[in-house]
Amino acid sequence: MQRRRFLSLGACALPASVLSTSLLPAHAQAAPSRTPAGTPSASPVEGWRTFELTTQVDLPAGNGNGPANVWLPVATSPSGGYQRALGARWEAPGANAELRTVRGASGIGVPMLAVAWPDGATQAPRTVTLVNTFATRDRHVDLAQPPSANAPREAPEVLRQYLRPTALQPTDGLVRETAEKITRGEKGDVEKARAIYQWIVENCRREGSVRGCGTGDVRYMLTTGNLAGKCADINALFTALARSVGIPARDAYGVRVAASNHGFNSLGKAGDVTRAQHCRAEFYAAGYGWVPVDPADVRKVVLEEVPGGLPVDDLRVRAARAMLFGQWEMNWVAFNHGADVPLPGARAAQDNTVPFLMYPNGEVARAQLDSLNPDTFRYRMNAREITA
Repeated sequence: MQRRRFLSLGACALPASVLSTSLLPAHAQAAPSRTPAGTPSASPVEGWRTFELTTQVDLPAGNGNGPANVWLPVATSPSGGYQRALGARWEAPGANAELRTVRGASGIGVPMLAVAWPDGATQAPRTVTLVNTFATRDRHVDLAQPPSANAPREAPEVLRQYLRPTALQPTDGLVRETAEKITRGEKGDVEKARAIYQWIVENCRREGSVRGCGTGDVRYMLTTGNLAGKCADINALFTALARSVGIPARDAYGVRVAASNHGFNSLGKAGDVTRAQHCRAEFYAAGYGWVPVDPADVRKVVLEEVPGGLPVDDLRVRAARAMLFGQWEMNWVAFNHGADVPLPGARAAQDNTVPFLMYPNGEVARAQLDSLNPDTFRYRMNAREITA
């Protein structure tokens, strides 16, 4: 029987009690989730915009070619008040599908839709349709103001999670040495983070030939001196350097869902967003809370804003550089902050982890599918804004 499920997501790390689902008729629309007291409404007056992101996966028919698994990232309600997950619904005929939260070595929760077809369970095409509904609003932390005692505070145990190294983001050796040189003489976490941000903008560059969003291998970047890459490389470098000098920092993995309203041609995507994945970064500073940054998008403006690129001192680059230390335009949805993410039920390799979950992942007959090639994997992602 074909079933459609709906789940209202309330936080990045979902307790087991939240993971139960209720069945809806195939023609039913998801009911709005109950909003906790004090949560901003998604009204346009307050700057909120509502989106629907649909991910469609079409695997080959069974025909005895072994079991199949698919793992899809889902929208969450992260701290910071800039995004609210309004629900997820899905169809996966013939499969066992459930929303799960898994934790990697750092203990950071990563929610995902895990879908499994047993061996020989069906001869029909194996398909998944996941629809995420969420609201976003632009995010701005005013660093020109002095720190405030009323700023959002993060729990100490959470901050400790975002100081830990990961497999691709060490915080010792050359990483720490580099960060200490960059931040020498700077006072306070905001100024240290600013120095790291400016150093990355000056010294890194976006490399269009890199597959996907890059790998985020910080040790390789610093050891080889090759500071070229894409967002998962450049922003991972920010995160690792900040952590190495005691500043809690994290990557935010997601996808663009709309054109930019700030006049940047290169910093938005609407409609078919199959290849519009984007990683951002944040750091934590007492008196300000989590502060959004995105040095990788500054370098994207340099390379892609106009044919032939722009010099770093161009007014458009300078505007992006100023904006993206303390601001995010929320034409983008955040999935998670996780690293070294285990894929439940994966059989393709002895190590069933991925560095991050930003793309659909899958395997057929214990062979891993290429998440960076949607044509051979056979997935599509489409985003639309809901205006009524």
